[in-house]
Amino acid sequence: MPRTSNAMRRFSRTLALLTVLGLAQLALPATSAASPKTLARAVSNILFGPLDVLTSPIVAGKGIVTNLQDIDDTPGVRVAYTIPGFFWWTGVTIGAGVIRTATGILELVPGIFLVPFETDLKPLMPPVQDGGSLFEYENDYFPVKFGIDYTSAE
Repeated sequence: MPRTSNAMRRFSRTLALLTVLGLAQLALPATSAASPKTLARAVSNILFGPLDVLTSPIVAGKGIVTNLQDIDDTPGVRVAYTIPGFFWWTGVTIGAGVIRTATGILELVPGIFLVPFETDLKPLMPPVQDGGSLFEYENDYFPVKFGIDYTSAE
C-alpha cells in the first residue's frame, strides 16, 4: 500500500508544479519578439565561410586589379608586388573564411538558446557585415553573402 500512496503524492506534486508553470505562462506578456539574428548569422557563416575559401583567388585578383588602378606607384613596383600580393591576399581570405566558419560553429549553440528571447550576441567576426563581397542576397531567413573582401570595408 505505501507505493500507491507515494505514487499519488508524486502525481499530486507534478500536477501542482504543472499548474503553477501554466499560470506563470499566463502572467508573461503576450507579445514577445523573439530574435533569431544570432542563429541566422551562425548558419550563414557555417554555410558561406567555405565558399569564401573557394572564391579567395577571385577576391584577391579583383582586389589587386582595383588597387593597381588606385595607387600612384611606379610601374616597376606595381609589377613586382602583384604576384606576391596575390598570394598574400589569397592566404588572408582563406584564413578569414576558415575563421568565419569557426565563428559560425561557435555562435550556433548560443543562437539556438537565444531564439525565444529579444537579445542577440554581437558578431564574433564583424568584417562579414562590413566587407564588400562578390555575391550578396538579402532574404527573410539569413544573409547570403560570400566572396568577402576581408581586407577592406565597403
